[in-house]
Amino acid sequence: MLEQPEFGRRLRQLRLQQGKSQVDLTGTGMSATYLSRLESGARPPTPRAIGYLAERLGLPVESFEQPPASDLGDVLATLLTLSGSERDAELRDMLQLALAEPGATDAQTRWQAQAHLARLHGALGDHADERTALDELRRLSDAMARPALQVHALIRLARCLRNLGEAAEARRLVWEALRLCEQHHLQVPAADITRSRLLLASTEAELGNLAEAARLSLEVCDALPRTKGAVAAESFWVAATAHTRLGRHDRAAELLAQALDALDSHEDLTLWMRLRLAATSLALQTDPPRVEEAAAYLDAVEPALGLVGSELHRHEFLFLRAQLHYQQGDLLTAEELCGRAEEGAALFGYRDRIRLRALRGLLDTRADVPGALDRLRELAATVQQSAIPDLSAEIWRAVAEGSAPRT
Repeated sequence: MLEQPEFGRRLRQLRLQQGKSQVDLTGTGMSATYLSRLESGARPPTPRAIGYLAERLGLPVESFEQPPASDLGDVLATLLTLSGSERDAELRDMLQLALAEPGATDAQTRWQAQAHLARLHGALGDHADERTALDELRRLSDAMARPALQVHALIRLARCLRNLGEAAEARRLVWEALRLCEQHHLQVPAADITRSRLLLASTEAELGNLAEAARLSLEVCDALPRTKGAVAAESFWVAATAHTRLGRHDRAAELLAQALDALDSHEDLTLWMRLRLAATSLALQTDPPRVEEAAAYLDAVEPALGLVGSELHRHEFLFLRAQLHYQQGDLLTAEELCGRAEEGAALFGYRDRIRLRALRGLLDTRADVPGALDRLRELAATVQQSAIPDLSAEIWRAVAEGSAPRT
């Protein structure tokens, strides 16, 4: 029989291959704590425990005599049989262990594993690790000299960098990907080309080139073969965001209505939910904020959040609720929700992290916390140096609001 920690690794491998959680294996014959210690290698297995686990897994006891496979092909096959965000951390660990093992794994399999690893880092909110994984994915793509894989890696890395606030580099990578498509006459799905151009528009918006962002996004909208579906919804959403930042709120509202109308919740509930979270944010950014509209969007989102919401979505929801209560003058509730949202601040993109800090500054200023207004001014000065004019203007408005006499 395998010794620890190999036994624990083999047990976890067998469990995940069947798509089972630890809870699925516990019962009157084994506690969750004991099972966890077995898998971590902290406790040696007893014959009784091995028999119990073999029965629960429907496998012969001899299955636990085989060393745990570290072959990437096996791990990837396991990934394809599993679903559920609660297992993302386990799957990430399995991939990292398998990728670290020396061996003659073919380049294609390593590329697929690295792509999955980056996705799992992103799903878990580990954006720095996601970037590292995507840098390696790009390196592998270049080494294989496969243009289609290079384009895929470039677009994913660009999206990650945009979320990290590195919009200039993200824009450069998108242009590089589009040039590769043209140079090699790649047969890239039309939806991927559209999303690449939308990513380009959003990076222009992050860099403060709002008129160019609006032009690019409207160009995409005008070229849509149909005004329904996920791609259409995303296109109108990006265009609405650009127009909101330009202060063209009436046009932004029209585009946002088209985005919301383009997608049915039965088609893609996650995107349907994300659109309404975005609509809430845009409604709160208008001058004056459209608080009733924002409240209606959040009420609609809440049931979906429990079904398909990730940790990021749940913390975005808390943050938007905090902003809404602040605008409604309910500072106590806004303070409580802001504190809960801050627990997931690391999951946010650059823009929302800044907005969250600004809301904290306003709440602290209202509560007469010493130095709160000075910290808010420092935040505004920092954002001003980041070359994102509309966000900088937004934070300076928060400074002005915090400095205004209270009535």
